[in-house]
Amino acid sequence: MSKEERILVLQGGGALGAYQAGVYQALAATGETPHWMAGISIGAINAALIAGNAPRRRVSRLREFWETVTSSWTGWGFAGSPRAELHRALNDLSAGLGMLFGLPGFFSPRFPPAPLQPAGTPGALSFYDTAPLRATLERLVDFDLLNDGSMRLSVGAVNVRNGNFAYFDTAERRLDVRHIMASGALPPGFPPVEIDGEWYWDGGLVSNTPLQYVLDQPAACARLVYQVDLFTAEGPMPAHLVQAAEREKDIRYSSRTRLNTTNALARHALAQAARRLMAKLPPALADDPDVRALAAASREPAVTVVHMIYRRKRYETQSKDYEFSRLSMQEHWQAGRNDMAHTLACAAWQARTPPRDGARVFDLTPRPAQQPAKEPA
Repeated sequence: MSKEERILVLQGGGALGAYQAGVYQALAATGETPHWMAGISIGAINAALIAGNAPRRRVSRLREFWETVTSSWTGWGFAGSPRAELHRALNDLSAGLGMLFGLPGFFSPRFPPAPLQPAGTPGALSFYDTAPLRATLERLVDFDLLNDGSMRLSVGAVNVRNGNFAYFDTAERRLDVRHIMASGALPPGFPPVEIDGEWYWDGGLVSNTPLQYVLDQPAACARLVYQVDLFTAEGPMPAHLVQAAEREKDIRYSSRTRLNTTNALARHALAQAARRLMAKLPPALADDPDVRALAAASREPAVTVVHMIYRRKRYETQSKDYEFSRLSMQEHWQAGRNDMAHTLACAAWQARTPPRDGARVFDLTPRPAQQPAKEPA
């Protein structure tokens, strides 16, 4: 099998991020660990926990983080009930408790609250204090290893002043806890983070996935991208307002992934067409400036995208991304492990060979109601 650069791309999605941890655990078990991590919001946190630890400690550090920030409250024994209505009510209650009292090792309510904080300060711009998250990351992430190790890390955030997207990349600069927290600073819950005189918010405000950034970077060889999404574009027609709120959130946060994947496929098809056209040109045109420019623009490396998508449970509501109960975390984590293991065991994946050019997409995640998975594009 020819050489490929393995990249794990992690979308934002709050409490659903435990799914990404399960995906990584199943992937790491194969020995095919990523060369490059790219994440936004909770994806940036998971990515930092992986890149900032030695291989033997990565899964345990992920587990420690998720057990730290999730509540052990289980609804007095009723959680996990086969009755969707009861499970849904308990999840919403858990989400409400987290919003009211905060989460250990993650965030705490501000006192005095934002309206009573001095104008222009981070406290006046957010409901919660994220100092606990800073302490958790500094405890669980080795930032010297993160910057000097063999695994590249890229995290995305948004400049509050100009609205521009910014990526902090260990290939270009040294990262610290501020860069990870900036990527997950979702307003108005969390305060902006100051870095070198500029203030940053959660990268999900512009794009909830770093896939486009990854595909835009120069490549020396073919790429294998594991794209892990926490919101699915597909879903049933909502029947009432609660379902409408959840469906709107799924569509909003999944849209950029669909756009980026479509654009990547179109770009690679155009590059292939350009190379075929140049092969038909007479040799006399080889030094033509326009031909040289076209040749440079058409040097797209082959890319394979493995699309992993968390599929909602029937008892989940629009609170699923901020419902941090221990039970839900365990369910999400196990779903990620199962989906990654299923994908790697699929005949379509087992039979694949890395492409020499062009792009292919594998979406083999099991679907509800046993719907057939899509074959590679």
